[in-house]
Amino acid sequence: MAERIKVAINGVMGRMGMQIARLLYQDDSFIVVGGIERKNHPSIGVDIGTLINGKRSEVKVKATPEEIKPEPACIIDFSTPASTLAVLDYAKKKSIPMIIGTTGFSKEELTTIEQSARNIAIVLSPNMSVLVNLVFKIVELVAKTVGDNFDAEIVEVHHKNKMDAPSGTAIKLADIIAHAYNKSLNDIVRYERYGQIGIRPKGEIGVQSLRGGDVVGEHTVMFIGAGERLEITHRAMSRENFANGALIAAKWVVNQSPGMYSMADVLGLTHLGRE
Repeated sequence: MAERIKVAINGVMGRMGMQIARLLYQDDSFIVVGGIERKNHPSIGVDIGTLINGKRSEVKVKATPEEIKPEPACIIDFSTPASTLAVLDYAKKKSIPMIIGTTGFSKEELTTIEQSARNIAIVLSPNMSVLVNLVFKIVELVAKTVGDNFDAEIVEVHHKNKMDAPSGTAIKLADIIAHAYNKSLNDIVRYERYGQIGIRPKGEIGVQSLRGGDVVGEHTVMFIGAGERLEITHRAMSRENFANGALIAAKWVVNQSPGMYSMADVLGLTHLGRE
């Protein structure tokens, strides 16, 4: 049997962190060596196994990655931008690959992540669902085919506790369309609409965000033309699909050279849509 992959989870007490931990404990390919949370979090020092399945594992929630022993072979991160960058600095020093599912990064923070990928392998994705990443490729194909002759609109819905808007997935979808138009996203995107907005400019990409209840995540991309409309929708009913994608990425990234990767690389989708 192959050696189990030692994994640490940054943001282990969050919705995604807990779901990932549950799946890691069920998968014989992995061994959880630690979880990381912010300083003063009430779960610091708590046994992760007890939290997940009621069985002591002697693996505790820590405030810093340096406290985790043995050293992880991979870090899965679903936290906050500030926490991600702090753990990334440790990972870079220790040459530990990372899976980053955190969203809401600034342009400067994304630059820092890209620079770190010169030293370690990083899979950065706003959405690790296999089907969502297929949606990315489908949207790319449609946008390249119809161009800005059809109006592109994106609507995303998430639970009321989501901190950032638009979602990272919605921004990724808009960026895919902008690249298909050979345009910079910031030049043609329109977040929300209100008041006397005037006629819709040709080539504009609209992004609307809705928040409410316990919606895990829903994204719809519309290509609207004269007399017809194409809608591409993905609805997530559980976070398990995102967590499964993170585990797939973790198995893949530990065998990669330093570089910035996406879930399309992990899933072998980069060739789709090419001529």
